[in-house]
Amino acid sequence: MSVTPQITDSHCHLDFTDFEGELEEVVARARKAGVHRMVTICTRLRNEAGVRAIAESHDGVFYAAGTHPMSAADEPMATVDHLVALARHPKFVGIGESGLDYHYTSGSKAVQQESLRVHIEAARRTGLPLIIHSRAADEDMARILTEEHARGGYSCVMHCFSSSGELARAALDLGFYLSISGIAAFPKSQAQRDIFAAAPLDRILVETDAPYLAPPPHRGRRNEPAYCAQTARIGAQIFGLNYPEFAAATEANFERLFTKAAGRARVN
Repeated sequence: MSVTPQITDSHCHLDFTDFEGELEEVVARARKAGVHRMVTICTRLRNEAGVRAIAESHDGVFYAAGTHPMSAADEPMATVDHLVALARHPKFVGIGESGLDYHYTSGSKAVQQESLRVHIEAARRTGLPLIIHSRAADEDMARILTEEHARGGYSCVMHCFSSSGELARAALDLGFYLSISGIAAFPKSQAQRDIFAAAPLDRILVETDAPYLAPPPHRGRRNEPAYCAQTARIGAQIFGLNYPEFAAATEANFERLFTKAAGRARVN
């Protein structure tokens, strides 16, 4: 009898209304597909209590919280003290997602950069990984991450990485991780697959970013954590590995980065 390899969806949004009324079934389908852990991400700190409740009520579900860059101008500025206080919860495992997004919200560059630096300091103080969203902001992102790392080390994952090879190299040079999403499975994403292929295997995570970016054959429909298995199979192809080998590698990577989640399934 074959055993389904276990993997972790390192980034999803289980509190979004797309999953309303179906959350138990969504989590059950994920487990059936071998996705035994999920990190659900709070993108607006005023919603943190609801995201925390999802993590508290589901084994294998952890959470992170921060202010998404596209919301930075509309939300109160996060504070380091607030993020540090939230991080005391046993299932709070990461800071963010934070970052820079100049594609739709370039008018708020200054506030996004300020917010990003707050999140970096919280990651530095807590020792938890920073979760970065970056879109159309490669130069500023590389500069700020590098400047801040010189001030004091911190760990980081470039979530749903779909930026340039230059930003990938800058992140990897700092010791950071790149996360593969369903984008890597899109037919026109060969450039992204090449970037991942050039990265060290021990710096790779997998995610869905559910409910967004469903991989084929689900593209165009709602994404969910179970589909992380499809993305991980693409990852295995990128690295020339069989699926169990790639799953084991990404599990080890997740536990090395998200140390607080390693070996823990529920709130004590």
